[in-house]
Amino acid sequence: MTLVDAGTPFDEDTLRTGIAEVGYAVSDIERVLLTHYDLDHVGTLAALDPELDAPIYVGEFDGGLLTGDRSPPLTNHKGALQRAIGFLVTEPSLDVYNVDDSDQIGSFTAYRTPGHTPGHVSYVSERRDVAFLGDLVTESDGELASSPWVMSYDTDEVRVSIKSLVERAPDFEVACVGHGTPLTSGGSDALRSLVRTKPTVAGRP
Repeated sequence: MTLVDAGTPFDEDTLRTGIAEVGYAVSDIERVLLTHYDLDHVGTLAALDPELDAPIYVGEFDGGLLTGDRSPPLTNHKGALQRAIGFLVTEPSLDVYNVDDSDQIGSFTAYRTPGHTPGHVSYVSERRDVAFLGDLVTESDGELASSPWVMSYDTDEVRVSIKSLVERAPDFEVACVGHGTPLTSGGSDALRSLVRTKPTVAGRP
């Protein structure tokens, strides 16, 4: 069983209920895949102790934020926000492993997709026909949009990452996003459509 991202510090009951509703317990989780470090994606990890005994996989920069080995930069508006609310995140007492581009974790392939955060990672499973896109994109009315400025370290880098993922990842039907409703079909088509609506200028989509 794989847990992908972990909600805010206030989502513990919701997460436990959801796991129970599909017939599992927190102790059944064998790995945690984090798309990135943000309060609403890592907040419940410490609260799930001691039942949760699983390795955490996360991009290198964001992994340093999670373990406290690195601080969000105050020179970036998103980094300053992460620094301001960082006291709400408790460091989990679990093994944290940095993932590199193209790493295989179970059936998932990790793709570096920086921009929303410097260490943002998307996970695609060709076998399961699903992609977990984190906050690389948002969903509204069945369409995808790139992560906006207020949520991101670098929106130019976000658009480059979307284009790179379209070019490198296998097709997938299901696209799960951090904000919005998952697309249950046509996930990679929706991502390609997003790229087509942003023509490339000076090497940037």
